[in-house]
Amino acid sequence: MDDHHPKRVEDYTTASLILIFINLLWIFGVICALFGLLAVILTGWVLNHGITWLAHYKASRAIQWPRNSDA
Repeated sequence: MDDHHPKRVEDYTTASLILIFINLLWIFGVICALFGLLAVILTGWVLNHGITWLAHYKASRAIQWPRNSDA
């Protein structure tokens, strides 16, 4: 049988981060236009705490059940 390995893919991390920034920018603009600056600050605070919670949750799951076990 032929041994075909997949080729290395391009890294789209920078492009993804730029698009996330652009989307957040226009979404915050719409929220600011509809509800005011306080709503934008509150939304940013909620997103920040949600991302922080998710990072802590993923870290705690990685500690409890490591992926690379020798067993």
